[in-house]
Amino acid sequence: MKKLNLAKVRSAIGLTIALVALLLAAPAGAKQPARVTLAWVPAGTSVQELAGLGLSPGLLSAGLGSVPVRQTYLDVGQGNRVFDSLYDSDLPALGPDAAGWWKEVVERAESAPADIVPGLLAATLNASGEGGAFEIRGATVGQLPSVRGGDLLIVVARPREGSDDLVPIGIAGRGFDGNLTSDSTRMDGYVLSTDVAPTVLDRLGLPIPAEMSGQPIRSEGEVDVAEIESLGDRLEVISHRRGPVIGYSLLLWLGALAVVALLSWGRQARPAVRVTGLAIVYMPLVLLLGAALESGETAEVLLVMFGAPALAVATLALFRGYRALAVASALTVCAYAVDVIAGSPLTALSLLGPNPGLGVRFYGIGNELEAILAVLVVAGAGAALAGFAPEASRQRCAIAFVATGLLAAVVFAAGRFGADVGAAIVLPVGAAVAAVTVAGRGRRAALWLVLAAPLAILALLALVDLISGANAHLTRSVLDAGGLGDLSDVAQRRLQLSAHSFGRPVLLAFLPLVAAIAVVAVVKRDRLRAWLSGSRAMRAGLAGALAATALGTLANDSGALLLEVGTAYLLVFVGFAWAEGSRRPTPPSRAER
Repeated sequence: MKKLNLAKVRSAIGLTIALVALLLAAPAGAKQPARVTLAWVPAGTSVQELAGLGLSPGLLSAGLGSVPVRQTYLDVGQGNRVFDSLYDSDLPALGPDAAGWWKEVVERAESAPADIVPGLLAATLNASGEGGAFEIRGATVGQLPSVRGGDLLIVVARPREGSDDLVPIGIAGRGFDGNLTSDSTRMDGYVLSTDVAPTVLDRLGLPIPAEMSGQPIRSEGEVDVAEIESLGDRLEVISHRRGPVIGYSLLLWLGALAVVALLSWGRQARPAVRVTGLAIVYMPLVLLLGAALESGETAEVLLVMFGAPALAVATLALFRGYRALAVASALTVCAYAVDVIAGSPLTALSLLGPNPGLGVRFYGIGNELEAILAVLVVAGAGAALAGFAPEASRQRCAIAFVATGLLAAVVFAAGRFGADVGAAIVLPVGAAVAAVTVAGRGRRAALWLVLAAPLAILALLALVDLISGANAHLTRSVLDAGGLGDLSDVAQRRLQLSAHSFGRPVLLAFLPLVAAIAVVAVVKRDRLRAWLSGSRAMRAGLAGALAATALGTLANDSGALLLEVGTAYLLVFVGFAWAEGSRRPTPPSRAER
């Protein structure tokens, strides 16, 4: 047995006592206070450069559309933003009188129909005594500070003046080891300028003011720079590609329709109208496929231009009459329903999606799809009843309309899925109008059903959002509103944006055409009834789709867009009804047997 070395024993005892003393001096759980640094690096810094420094990378939406760089900085500090058109004046130029400039900025913010509080982040930090824990600095990529303990480093490339390009962002700190995202976007690799302030407060353990609409940034998965760059490339082309892909396809189809009708002296006009109509119904479905393929502009034009008519011809070969229209509508609606339920980004990245690059909607459906679905769901249900159940009773038809409208509203309006508040209103109302029309109920019953349907679905969706913690647009803009004043701001903001939408040059050019179509429809209403005389379900479906389009125009923040897109799809269904109106009953096709 070895002899104990007393010197070593005394040394070990002394070290143990010293460690215990240190532990007693520092209470359990004590740690250095966290510090957060926001560093603005030069414009042109890439996502790859930030990821190469060990930061979790992503892209940042610098504004709603193209905004001045100073507006981006203000949005970061206030954690909220609105369209520039909602302010009563332009952002003042920064002059030598900084105090005067700030006063103008505050007064301008008060004119917006939203809780816009410039400097809210700094005010919140100072009120909590944490002002010294946050620092803003300009730096180059090689001058970034190190991160220790609970510190957080947020690095953002400066936006370019007059550009609406997405801006690279990177974050380093505990918990950040993948691509950036937030509940504002639910897109892997994409966050908002308004998410920065809540992220700072969240790291410092401070409550986030209700006036901030942004959500704390987090990271998910592993760092994938290629995925972020691919996302950025797609987002930057959506706005510019919509016109060529959709416009060229429509021009070709309508031109081909005219040529066929003229060369056949009208004998082939009805079959050509059916093919053209179904191609337009299938177009959103093919655009969803285009987003999945990540194809170039030429390839996407060709895919839509020839893919949608091919689907139309195949459908007409398998199904006759209204059945073909019902199948095309159902396939298109179900494709988007499955995509949003699965949480896929394809709907947002399709050319008829919500256009995340604009900086408004980043998941679920947008106004364009809302206008299309309002017709495809309600009028499509009418086509299904007319084609597959022509002998169904009035009561069964009414139940089918209501059930279809409510189911679609749950899918396309729930925060976890489509997240579109407008769908919670227009789809139930359209379905209710169709149900009342086909059932032949009195005016009082019709009024009660039309009023009750959207209120019931809104209450259900609010409950679902609260239970599931979806934290979607409905929850943040309506349920979390701080009283009637905030609700009135939401309503005012939507009305102002809707009014502005009627002044957009692209939409303004088509308004006379929409007005002309409305006049013709009123003058020729007896002929329209004659076309639909053989199917009360189809007539009811069109009435409901018309009501949904009208309500969407009045209640949505893009009223002109909903009016024009909805009118176009109503014309498709009316054209199909014309093609079927004088057609004699035909035996079922081989596929239908």
